[in-house]
Amino acid sequence: MPLAGDDPTLGLTLGGGGAFGAAHVGVLQVLAERGIRPGIATGTSSGALVAAAYAAAVDPAAIERAAVAFRWRQIARWSGAPRWGLLDSAVVGRSVRRALGHDPIIEELPRRFAAAATDLRTRRLVVIHSGPLSLALRATIAVPGLIPPVRLHGALLADGGMIDNVPVAATRRIGADRLIVVRLHAKWENVRMMRTLTRTADLVRDPSVLLIQPEMERMAQWTMSDVPRLIAEGRRAAEAALDAQDSEWGLLEGSSP
Repeated sequence: MPLAGDDPTLGLTLGGGGAFGAAHVGVLQVLAERGIRPGIATGTSSGALVAAAYAAAVDPAAIERAAVAFRWRQIARWSGAPRWGLLDSAVVGRSVRRALGHDPIIEELPRRFAAAATDLRTRRLVVIHSGPLSLALRATIAVPGLIPPVRLHGALLADGGMIDNVPVAATRRIGADRLIVVRLHAKWENVRMMRTLTRTADLVRDPSVLLIQPEMERMAQWTMSDVPRLIAEGRRAAEAALDAQDSEWGLLEGSSP
């Protein structure tokens, strides 16, 4: 059952980007302030971490406190016996239990959730929308050579960003008709990434999508030094995108289906 006030057909898609994912926190704050409550949340890598907190109905203020206090050792630590990667992500389970009180099954979350991962054998996107939450998060943050992949249902899974850093298709697959999509790296992204640029243009043209693009220029991606600035930038980008939208999206504010 969706939470009272949630829109069960409105999806939130959060892209990956290391520490840049803190910008998603500012987006969540603005959505909450405007009464916009997606009933579905998906993400890749750091976007999946924030989407999972939202899907677990963690208060936006608590998510902000967690982002400010976050350290990489909460999701990976040096491995005593490295094989597939230098780090061990088993600590994710402990971090989830500390934050939520237990390691929930995704199907039991108050909101629908999915994490995007890459099957290293087939090079295809895998949408994880069932099973232990910590296992899905370990898969979507796994960076080959650094954080080991996760075995799940015969697949060897790693960071979904290798295939789809902004998993819009995953959000639609689990029930979203309209989407709020947060894509990091906007204006300064490498121009050689033509596939990403083409897909972004498609999102801009899609009337069922509200695209939010925080700007990460001159902010740190792999240290947490700029988290307050990133959260503020997420707020700015969300407010600008919502203010620019037409009346159809405006009806979301303060209303439920």
